[in-house]
Amino acid sequence: MGEKKKFSMLSCILTVICVVFVAEAAAPVAAIGNSQYFWWIFMIILFLLPYGLISSEMGTTYDNGGGLYDWVSAAYGHRMGARVSWYYWINFPLWTASLAVMFPDLYAVITGKELNTIAAIIIELAFVWIVALIARTPTADAVWILNGSAAIKVILAIGVGIFGVMGIAKNGMANPITFSNLLPSFDLDSLSFISVIIFNMLGFEVICTMSDDMEDPKKQIPQAIVIGGIAIAAIYMFSAFGIGAAIPTSEVSTDSGMIDAFMLLTGKEGGIFISAVAVLFGLTLFGNMISWSTGVHEGAAAAAENGDMPAIFAKRDPKNNMPVGGIMTTAVVASIVVVAAPFIPNQDLFWSFFALNLVMFLMSYIPVFPGFLKLRKEDPDTERPFRVPGSGIGLTLLAYIPMILIIVSIIFTAVPLSFDPDTLSATLPITIGAIIFIVLGEIIIRMKGKE
Repeated sequence: MGEKKKFSMLSCILTVICVVFVAEAAAPVAAIGNSQYFWWIFMIILFLLPYGLISSEMGTTYDNGGGLYDWVSAAYGHRMGARVSWYYWINFPLWTASLAVMFPDLYAVITGKELNTIAAIIIELAFVWIVALIARTPTADAVWILNGSAAIKVILAIGVGIFGVMGIAKNGMANPITFSNLLPSFDLDSLSFISVIIFNMLGFEVICTMSDDMEDPKKQIPQAIVIGGIAIAAIYMFSAFGIGAAIPTSEVSTDSGMIDAFMLLTGKEGGIFISAVAVLFGLTLFGNMISWSTGVHEGAAAAAENGDMPAIFAKRDPKNNMPVGGIMTTAVVASIVVVAAPFIPNQDLFWSFFALNLVMFLMSYIPVFPGFLKLRKEDPDTERPFRVPGSGIGLTLLAYIPMILIIVSIIFTAVPLSFDPDTLSATLPITIGAIIFIVLGEIIIRMKGKE
């Protein structure tokens, strides 16, 4: 056998961008209005920066390939690590199904034709299983997919920003910026976007699970996180400005996405250009899932190998050591969701599945930040190739502020904060689903019986 392929520094940075950067992010957040700029800057400083620094230290210090599972287990033991692994995994098939149901709409944009239910399900299942088959390929061998997806995401996001600037030059500011409208209103609608923005900033730990594919992970991981994080923040801000300044806020909704943004900016709902955007966007969805698959399933495999998750997750391909048990389990669960979705009488089913995935996903991060402080105190002698600067109250705030933001975002996503029928119908399914998955996870953990 030849020498195993290794990630270059550029590939590490592009992988961070592929994993963390979400091309869909700018348009829904622009629905807030000009206060979106406050929220982007606020979250970049108080969440993205500390989360990136902590991930760099934890990922280069506790680098057994399990990501969050390794970090939390080191701080709080196997039982808490098992919970994190379960929450981190269960979100993934729900997220996969959520993206799968977008493909019939992409088909309609590209061809101008609507699909019937059966044809739509077939296309959705094709997405699920193509992702699963590609995800079985070692990450370093599929790096061209990750790099290509990252490049397409950046091109689309910068394109939105450029079209927005062109719109401003031609028609002026659609939403004039004043001091008062830059400030957040702190109402329920605005605060509900916290979870969306945080979701669009998570994923730095995924690059840590790819350390075996790197030339020098102790050096590459922190550099890729810092450089990738700066690039992601700049791209988010530019694309958000383009949409927010060129399109009246009343025309942008929380359901708007990248393709909707291009349609609004160009004034066209079809044609070769919009079809090309739809094709490119579809390709980014494959890159998203393939890049995340490694982090999610390596974490689940590490937990299963330690007896903290069902044994199926420990099954690996004997030829390339990829965690095929978890990958195939994800595909099966996502397929069940995709097939069942059209027959469930709920018009907001897509949002319910996505929001449920979001809640479970965010829950897996809560112990990471206090765990970082705990390990600093109780395990000070372990070599830390990268060390977060600071100490005392400064370091404590650096860890606890992101954790508090995550908890707040979970509350605004999963807890009904008013009792009108619309709110209850939209939120209660998420609340009930989260409770079911938490209880199911506890049953699995108790059956394993490890402390």
